Amino acid sequence: MTGTLIQFLLFLAVTGLALYGFGRVVYHRYLYIQLGKSVDLKKEASLRLKGFAVQVFGQTKLLKDKKSGIMHIVIFYGFIILQLGALDLILKGLIDRGLPVPGYDYFTLMQEVTVGLIVLAMAYATYRRYVEKLKRLKRGWKPSIVVFFIMFLMLSVVISGGFERVREGLPTSGFAPLTSAWAAMFEGMSTSAATAGFYIGWWMHLLILLAFLIYVPQSKHFHIITAPINILLRRTEPTGKLASMDLEDENAETFGVGKIEEFTQKQMLDLYSCVECGRCTSVCPANTTGKLLSPMHLITKLRDHLTEKGAAITSKSPWVPAMVFAPESQGNPLEVELIGGVITEEELWACTTCRNCEDQCPVANEHVDKIIDMRRHLVLTQGSMPHDGQRALQNIERQGNPWGISRNDRVKWVKEVDPEDALEVRTVKENPTFEYLFFLGSMGAYDNRSRKITQAFVKLMKEAGISFAILGNEEKNSGDTPRRMGNEFLFQQLCADNIATFQKYKVKKIVTTCPHTYHTFKNEYPEFGLTAEVFHHTELLDLWVKEGRLTPQYEVNERITYHDSCYLGRYNEVYEEPRNVLRAIPGVELVEQARSRENSMCCGAGGGMMWMEETAGTRVNVARTEQLLSVKPTVISSACPYCLTMVEDGTKLKEVEEHVKARDIAEILAQSVFGL
Repeated sequence: MTGTLIQFLLFLAVTGLALYGFGRVVYHRYLYIQLGKSVDLKKEASLRLKGFAVQVFGQTKLLKDKKSGIMHIVIFYGFIILQLGALDLILKGLIDRGLPVPGYDYFTLMQEVTVGLIVLAMAYATYRRYVEKLKRLKRGWKPSIVVFFIMFLMLSVVISGGFERVREGLPTSGFAPLTSAWAAMFEGMSTSAATAGFYIGWWMHLLILLAFLIYVPQSKHFHIITAPINILLRRTEPTGKLASMDLEDENAETFGVGKIEEFTQKQMLDLYSCVECGRCTSVCPANTTGKLLSPMHLITKLRDHLTEKGAAITSKSPWVPAMVFAPESQGNPLEVELIGGVITEEELWACTTCRNCEDQCPVANEHVDKIIDMRRHLVLTQGSMPHDGQRALQNIERQGNPWGISRNDRVKWVKEVDPEDALEVRTVKENPTFEYLFFLGSMGAYDNRSRKITQAFVKLMKEAGISFAILGNEEKNSGDTPRRMGNEFLFQQLCADNIATFQKYKVKKIVTTCPHTYHTFKNEYPEFGLTAEVFHHTELLDLWVKEGRLTPQYEVNERITYHDSCYLGRYNEVYEEPRNVLRAIPGVELVEQARSRENSMCCGAGGGMMWMEETAGTRVNVARTEQLLSVKPTVISSACPYCLTMVEDGTKLKEVEEHVKARDIAEILAQSVFGL
């Protein structure tokens, strides 16, 4: 009786101490998050719960890498199942009775099979990290400590269960294969020795469990707690939509994010949700072509800075016990500059805003908005940005296009068309009853190569009997480039001017060949008052072919691979429409390459990079072109003028432009419809 009481009191003391340490660590990190700006998350409970269920319990993001996804599912559900086993074991050590579970033999079998599966999963995790040596996985004692925690935890289950069988004199059973095997090794042991063995295994299990409890919130494994919350609180606005800024706030001393506490609380929760799995970095076009940016390291550096600065501001230590977990001091975190001291400008300007990192992230972290927020600080507060990018923005501000070509030349392309084509494109003033406003964008109006896309689409609209008009010289830049480069002031100015023009001409439908314009109009302009429907030209071409308005009749005998534009695919999930058009064309052999659809690699032009030179590593467009050439196409198709330009430049640099052409979907369809 005395021994039982001592056991119980020790259990309460150790467990209470561990829970206190755990609560203290979590609470202090909660205080750090509270330093951020509050954010108004829309309710939308049903949508949030659905996404939560799919991503947390369905593990859908993890299954993008099937091998590690299955491994993680085994560990995730295994630990849920083993919680009942842990409770059963604790009760046996305290009151000598387990859980009153019906069909206890089957419960035991489920627990032991689960233990075996978790051991196999952890063995495979170790193999991938240290034998396969996956580049995205860190190596060393810190990333591996959880392996020891889990393996010894599973061993403690077998030890305690095995000695229990010896103590109780239970025969070997198929319902308890692991503990029966352990018990068989100690057959003939005395009851008192077996009892001692049981309590050694019991305390081993409890202490490892509690040590792990304290360790979790002080490591990357904090995601066990924060990731489900992060997924539940994720933004439900259109994918990739950037938050607007109140530029008329008279109390604002700075714009953008120049200090860690200027991020929102939700953005800070992102930082503590990172798994450090490296999936984001492994698909980042900047990182994989030798640039300094690593999305994972961006998040972890911000997280560590938040922890250090949060501790300094709140005077609440993030480490328990500090002698074990606290890193060496790196100076006063209050004096460290966020941009320059934690994150370099080079990292920020390497991002193409492709969002492949976010698509791959299993815990719903958003990297791009943090980068844009810091760019905003550089541009609007410090007046700092790369010279070529600054020149492009100045040209947009003065002439409405990145090259600085006269505003009055925006409609010049119509007059330069061969008279035999007889496009007869009319402006909104000349055709006030138009159905669609065709918004060309700067590339479609000024760039010689992109003009061919414009002309092909105009011919197809005329063939389909569509009433359309253009703004002519009244058209301005959409503002996508300024916004992604951090000049929110210029974006909002262009946005207001464009919406006023649309309202003036009673625009109800807009079509564009540029995915960047498409995304900006469709997902970001509505916040500022746009009510018109927005279409990408591939969506309408697919519709008109299906309706019989356009009939692909001439064979196009080409082996074609399609490059998914980031802003059309990942941002807006337009994957099938361009492919449907290609499938409808006789003679076309459509072939897919590995990096396609949601995992398509960026061409390198997004985020303002179209107007800035790459100065480090391999050119992104060359790396992407090499991937596209891997399936030996005769034509590389795209649905974005930026992508077309980058891929065409890539084929020239690879010296294959003579036998591999880069063409827009509209050009290929026009060839089949008109026999060009």
